[in-house]
Amino acid sequence: MVRSSRRGGFTLIELLVVIAIIAILIALLVPAVQKVRDAAARTQCVNNLKQLGLACHNYADTNKRFPPGVSYVDNKTFQYPFFYWSWMAMMMPFYEQAPLYNQALTWANSGAQYNSQYNWWPWGGFWLSPQTPANPALGTIVPILICPGDGRENQLLPGAQWGGNGNVAFGAYLGNAGSVQGNESYNGGQSNGILFWQSQIRFADITDGTSNTILIGERPPSTDLYYGWWFAGAGWDGSGVGDVVMAARATNYAAALGCSAKYVGFQPGTFGQTCDQCHWWSPHAGGGNFALADASCRFLTYQANAVLPQLCSRNGQETVDWGQL
Repeated sequence: MVRSSRRGGFTLIELLVVIAIIAILIALLVPAVQKVRDAAARTQCVNNLKQLGLACHNYADTNKRFPPGVSYVDNKTFQYPFFYWSWMAMMMPFYEQAPLYNQALTWANSGAQYNSQYNWWPWGGFWLSPQTPANPALGTIVPILICPGDGRENQLLPGAQWGGNGNVAFGAYLGNAGSVQGNESYNGGQSNGILFWQSQIRFADITDGTSNTILIGERPPSTDLYYGWWFAGAGWDGSGVGDVVMAARATNYAAALGCSAKYVGFQPGTFGQTCDQCHWWSPHAGGGNFALADASCRFLTYQANAVLPQLCSRNGQETVDWGQL
């Protein structure tokens, strides 16, 4: 008796159908996974801003004013040894970074005032020969200050790349420097934001209401990583704008980089576009997170750019319809 034997298996057509089905499932799955990741990053970002907003409140309760957007020295307030320390650096003890604050302060005080070693300078004496080291806090990554949607912020900028003797860590959050068009930097101390060059803003100065005024917002570090240093930031002109604070319409900043006025405000950006460092934006889809002066947080869509100057002004007596944002 002859038995016929048949080997089971897929035909070519069946194999192609299975592959097509798998491809479709993957195509459906990838966007879903991406949405979940973006939602998780956005949630973590909100938590970071919430903690920073509360830290600002605790700082203000202790010091009777919000931290200066950028510290320095003038004839009114002697702020040695906090030259160019950012608002994030000044309030480290209020978001569980007291050991790092003490380390940074000890380093800044380690030499005689204005000595030749430049120990008070956050970047060290990078122009000297030999160079003196930078403050160790400059190159310390602080998780609460970085957005999980931007993987670059988990890395350090080596000193060899920027010409200094020390690494640099980044931050995703900038203080609100105000809405004064075309004069967003020093402005004679008259900026109408909350965190700006040598600012000393009290709760009572926010007459528009703390729930209607931006305190902190998102803007990733620049493409070349030369802007967005969290511990100390001189910004494009020494006022901190572009590094640790940002204005509603930073037109001078954009012009200094050779960028047109269209690169200001609040609009989508990309990591590869140099001019996108001149405006608020985030890696989250559709908008960005902002902390208000009452320490609440909101996700604003990019259509909020139309009222961004009102939101950045602390005392303009403007009204904002949150229902439209």
